[in-house]
Amino acid sequence: MVVRGEAPLAQAAIRRSNLSRMLWDLHLVGPQSRSDLATKLQLNRSTVASLVGELAERGFVWEHGQRGIPAGPGRPSPVVELRSDGPAVVAVELATDWISAAIIGFGGNVMVASRRDHSLASSDPNDIVGQLHEIVASLLLRLRRQTPLISMGVSVPGAVRAEDGYLHHAPNLGWRDVPLGDMIRGRFGDLAIPVYVGNDADLAAAAEHIRGAGLGADDFICLWGEGGIGAGFVVAGHSLTGSAGYAGEVGHLMVDPNGALCHCGSRGCWEAQVGEEALLRRSGRDPLGGVGAVTDLLAAADKGDETALAALAESGRWLGIGIAGLVNVFNPTRVALGGLYARIYPYVKDAVVRELDTRAMPAPRAMVELTTVLLGPFTLLLGAAELALAPALQNPMIVPLTASGVRVEDATRRRPQDRPDRTGTARFPATT
Repeated sequence: MVVRGEAPLAQAAIRRSNLSRMLWDLHLVGPQSRSDLATKLQLNRSTVASLVGELAERGFVWEHGQRGIPAGPGRPSPVVELRSDGPAVVAVELATDWISAAIIGFGGNVMVASRRDHSLASSDPNDIVGQLHEIVASLLLRLRRQTPLISMGVSVPGAVRAEDGYLHHAPNLGWRDVPLGDMIRGRFGDLAIPVYVGNDADLAAAAEHIRGAGLGADDFICLWGEGGIGAGFVVAGHSLTGSAGYAGEVGHLMVDPNGALCHCGSRGCWEAQVGEEALLRRSGRDPLGGVGAVTDLLAAADKGDETALAALAESGRWLGIGIAGLVNVFNPTRVALGGLYARIYPYVKDAVVRELDTRAMPAPRAMVELTTVLLGPFTLLLGAAELALAPALQNPMIVPLTASGVRVEDATRRRPQDRPDRTGTARFPATT
């Protein structure tokens, strides 16, 4: 027996699910014809037309004829494409040595981006949030168009509680017990949008799994770090974040009981052996020299400097030791290195592979591919954007209907520069 009121509720849930499926597919794959969407989503043409119409009225998509041919009787099925001026999010990366932000739309469309080089080590979180507000304000001025902002995603190198963005500990920033999510919400009250905070390695893994080095790999690990090292895991196609979002702190696995003291307060952590400070210290440089000191080290290595090469080789050895352990535990098909580890990989590859071949069990070793991230400096911004876009992807109805939703446009009226960049490879402008 159907209870009165249940049928409309069920129908609304089905429609919401179908809108989500269609938007997800366009977000991941890009422009597609109505007929292709109908086949892929196993929906009839009238349902697809209705769903496309609603996504258009909510500002997500527009339609045009194939190869510039307007849609009409006997014509090819119209193509559905994400709008370059549609709903977007603010994406933020708080790194050890810089603050970066971008406005990013669906499909990985990076609209504008900026980075301010500034050491966050031992900084005041309130000051950093204030600087972040300045950077985002400048981005919105540069955008010069009415792009609806629906949320903000923030990447931070530390243990973050997923529920509210509470940062328990970011050793390389010197931050502990910081209500980061609440601080950002308060400072950005003028935007009146939700704020989501995530761990940098988790967000790097999400972005690379969707658009980069992890594409097509259902069991994938992304190792990420600038000052330290963390990992994001994709297991059987799903992110592994733990019960509260704290999973992935592999930098604090003990690899040497008698090793160096770590910023977390323990001793012998993997991060203490492979982190930026350890690398610079081995090379005779200032451990707190940051990106500039790493750049100088790599330049010396390029010239054959024996001390620089030896420091890199030792860091590579410890990197390989840790990766071998992860391969034995998780049996991934691909491991990607990002951040500092992508930059040094050409110099440490031999040492890493040697330890991996020696220490990983033969069967999982034979299955794993070692590579670097593909999204470059936009990996974490795209990951933060995915975090912020997730609620709308799950339920597109949270984005209001527009008063002037455009359902069909002539492709010849769309300028090439207005098309989304789904590769996420746009360049940062000069630092501000």
